[in-house]
Amino acid sequence: MKCARAALFASLLLASPAAAVASEKAEHPAAAEPKKKEEHWFEKIKIRGYAQIRYNRLFASNNDYVNEQGDKSIGDNGGFFIRRGRIIIFGDVHEHVSIYLQPDVANSLSDSMMHAVALRDWYADIFIDKAKELRFRVGQSKVPYGFENMQSSQNRLPLDRSDPLNSSVSNERDLGVFMYWAPKHIRARFKELVDSGLKGSGDYGMLGWGIYNGQTANRKELNDNKHVVARVTYPFKFGKQFVEASVQGYAGKYVIERDPKYAVVGNDTFRDIRAAGTLVIYPQPLGFQVEYNVGIGPELDPVAKVIKERPLHGGYAMMMLKVGQFIPYVRVWNYEGGKKHEKNAPNYSVRDLEAGVEWLPWKNFELTAAFAYGNRTNPKTHTQETGSLLRLQAQFNY
Repeated sequence: MKCARAALFASLLLASPAAAVASEKAEHPAAAEPKKKEEHWFEKIKIRGYAQIRYNRLFASNNDYVNEQGDKSIGDNGGFFIRRGRIIIFGDVHEHVSIYLQPDVANSLSDSMMHAVALRDWYADIFIDKAKELRFRVGQSKVPYGFENMQSSQNRLPLDRSDPLNSSVSNERDLGVFMYWAPKHIRARFKELVDSGLKGSGDYGMLGWGIYNGQTANRKELNDNKHVVARVTYPFKFGKQFVEASVQGYAGKYVIERDPKYAVVGNDTFRDIRAAGTLVIYPQPLGFQVEYNVGIGPELDPVAKVIKERPLHGGYAMMMLKVGQFIPYVRVWNYEGGKKHEKNAPNYSVRDLEAGVEWLPWKNFELTAAFAYGNRTNPKTHTQETGSLLRLQAQFNY
C-alpha cells in the first residue's frame, strides 16, 4: 500500500511544470543558465567634447596687435569666433588596447574660410602590463614637452598658450611613437588633479620618451631626420597640497616653409633643440605656475633677409586663486626668438600680460573674461605693436 502511494506521489511531482523544468535542466546542463552576451568593442566606446565661443573686439586698441599662432580673431575684423569645437571618441577596446580620436571642427583654412574639420588626435595606447603602468602611444598625439602644452584647452585658465612654450610644437601634436610610465598610484594622482578642478595637465606618465616626425600635426615629413623628446615629472603631495616639478627637452631638424613673396636666402633645414623646466603649485586655494625654456632654432633676420640658426629663450609665470566657482589669474610672459611654424621663421619679441577670471557655475558651462595687454612683433610688417583688449569666452562641456 505504501509503495503504491509513493509511486502516485512521484508521478504527480514529475507531471508539474516545475518538475518539467528541473528535469529539462538535468538533461541539458548547458541550458541551465543563459549564455552571457559578449560585449563588442564598439559597445565600449564613449563620446565627449567641448566648444569655445569667443569675442575679442571689446576695447581693442590696435588692429596690428595680433597673434598668428594663437587666436586668429585678435585684430581687425575679428567678430564672434569659434575657437575650438572638439568631439572626442575614446574607449578601452581590449584589456591592453585603448583608442582615442579627436577631430576639431573649428579650423581656419584661410583668412576668409572658417570651421573646417582637422585631425587633432588619433592614437592607440598599448598597455604592456595588466596594471597599465607602462604603455606605448602610437599615432598622432601631444608631444610631451611643457606642462601648458599638454594641458587641455578645456582645463587651462588663460585663453591661449604662451608664445615661449607653444612655439616649440604647433598644435602641440605630431605623429610618432611615445612611451609613458608611471606607478598606479601616481596615475591616480594625475587623474585627481584634473577631476578635482585643480587644472592638471593629464596623465603623460612620470617618465615620457618619444620619437616623432618633427614637422608637427597634419604635416608631411620633409626630411629623414626624426625628433626625439624626453620628460620627467613628479606630482608631489605635501598633506593636501599638490606640487609638480618637471624637466623636459627635445632635439631634431626642422624644415621651414618659405614665403615666395619675399626674396630670403638661407637653408631650409635647421637644428631644432630645446630644454625646459616647470614648477606648478596647484591652487589650494592659492596657486603658482612657471615654465621657462631655452634652445636653438631658425630665425629670420629682416634686415639682411637671411634665415639662420639663432638662440631663443622665454617663459611665463602665473598666479591663480581658487575661490568656489571662481578662479582669478594673472599671467606674464616673454619670448625672444624665431617662430619656425610661420613662413620664413620670423623673429619675435614678445612681452605680454593677461589678467582674467574663470567662472564655472555648472560643470557643463563656464565663462572667462580676460584683459590682455602687451607688446609683440607683427610677423608681416616686422614692427613692434603695443595693444590691449578685453576678451570673452563661453565654453560648453559635454
